Amino acid sequence: MNTKIQAVGFNADQKLMTFVDTKTKKLLTFYDKIVDTDVNLKLDSHTKVKDKIALVRCNIPNATLIAEHTAKSFEEAVDEAIDDIRRQLKKKKEQYMANRGDGGTELFQFNEEADDEWED
Repeated sequence: MNTKIQAVGFNADQKLMTFVDTKTKKLLTFYDKIVDTDVNLKLDSHTKVKDKIALVRCNIPNATLIAEHTAKSFEEAVDEAIDDIRRQLKKKKEQYMANRGDGGTELFQFNEEADDEWED
């Protein structure tokens, strides 16, 4: 999986880039066919308290999942946005399984055990 990180309006340090890359790689435990992930980090100059915004786009076959979150820190915003993407992946899997009808998982594999280990 390829992860593209873009910082708008500031220079992101290596620690933040590594944090984002690690969090996006964890999504592979839920769905191993993720094509790529785009993460946009930007500052919101209109608010003073919650001014860090993380926008995450996760491209999977036949769909693009998008989550945006605003928080006091980029780490918190990325955590929440990635968690939203995880929930969307789980919902996509459930929809796929309901529409498929035969219970096969060869096209969309979702690791249920990884969901229990998500909060580490």
